[in-house]
Amino acid sequence: MSVHQIATKALHSGYNPAENQTAMAVPIFQTSSYVFENTNEAAALFELKKPGYIYTRLNNPTNDVLEKRLTAIHNAVGSVVTASGTSAIVTALLSILKQGDGIVSSSSLYGGTYNLFNVTFRRFGINTLFVDASDPKNFTTAINEKTKLIFIESLGNPKLDILDIEAIATIAHQHDIPLIVDNTIASPALLNPIDFGADIVIYSLTKYISGNGTSLGGAIIDAGKFNWANGKFPEFSEPSDAYHQMVFWDVFKNASFITKVRTEGLRDLGSALSPFNAFQIIQGLETLELRMKKHCDNALQLAKWLSERPEVKWVNYPGLDQYPYADLVQKYLPYGQSGIVTFGLKAGYEGAKKVADNTKLFKLLANVGDSKSLIIHPASTTHQQLTQEQQQSTGVTSDLIRLSIGLEHIDDLIHDLTQAFQLI
Repeated sequence: MSVHQIATKALHSGYNPAENQTAMAVPIFQTSSYVFENTNEAAALFELKKPGYIYTRLNNPTNDVLEKRLTAIHNAVGSVVTASGTSAIVTALLSILKQGDGIVSSSSLYGGTYNLFNVTFRRFGINTLFVDASDPKNFTTAINEKTKLIFIESLGNPKLDILDIEAIATIAHQHDIPLIVDNTIASPALLNPIDFGADIVIYSLTKYISGNGTSLGGAIIDAGKFNWANGKFPEFSEPSDAYHQMVFWDVFKNASFITKVRTEGLRDLGSALSPFNAFQIIQGLETLELRMKKHCDNALQLAKWLSERPEVKWVNYPGLDQYPYADLVQKYLPYGQSGIVTFGLKAGYEGAKKVADNTKLFKLLANVGDSKSLIIHPASTTHQQLTQEQQQSTGVTSDLIRLSIGLEHIDDLIHDLTQAFQLI
């Protein structure tokens, strides 16, 4: 395990210039496939007896550097990058689940993930029970004999509720199932869920890790600590029809999950990350820790300013004194609480839409984690497909505005919101 800190690992892990024509920057290996030395080498690669490159849907040297850096940052056993954050969730979960299996999930999820679990997965016979995650005991109550995993967001989007990862991990492990944590909003610069018992960590690399709004990407990080041979997961402990009756656990042990994600998940589902996007995301990763400090500082200042505005009914940001999960802030996010701020207007639904329509620096679009500041009205966009009851469970109210605070000067952001407020 490297003794270097995150900022150093993000710059140097997984790459050696001497092995790449002495190029200091990670090259873009824009190729679909790779030449084998001979048929014996090709056979060994396809039999998983030898590491190497076969086809960019499975692996690629540029993607490999990004994966190694993410692995190093999390002190994990391995990582796989994918085409988007959603594809990371789908690929990870379908490497574990089959028809008839169940998920227990926190209800405070990004709208797209909620719909994936509540609608699409149900069509394939995979059912999800959503629980109020403010009390970890609710997970215990929801788990049954069909439950194969717990899924949570470390910092809910857009509810901004901090979950007690350690307590939920304990519950998962008492039932011999893994805990999967989407850590997109916190980012690894502020929180490593593996330190608190998470088995698998998911990211939309599109957000803070990329940080520039140009490239889609996702990541699956495997802590390498879960026992997939505990009897509940025959896909890992029994002969695989997909690989000449090989038993993943016997061959790969604590790297069984992440190996299966690559060799079956990427192979069969095809959610490969473009090498060019991997290159772009590597550039973002190199400055992640530095940028997150500015995101957090701007977000806290703006949240305090919003709290004093007469147009504003309520403000939600984990860094505020009135935030209801103060003890969890100190435990999980002591060095910063990310760059998302939500608030509600006294003018309600129509007032929220009018503000979102009339900002100039804050751009109205469906993304977070950009270096530029963004605004959206979730009730009419990202969570529109959910019923009113489902919206409430995810933390979305009709008056809620979500801000993704960028790297601009704080005075300019305040001025932009001030002029928009004057129109309601």
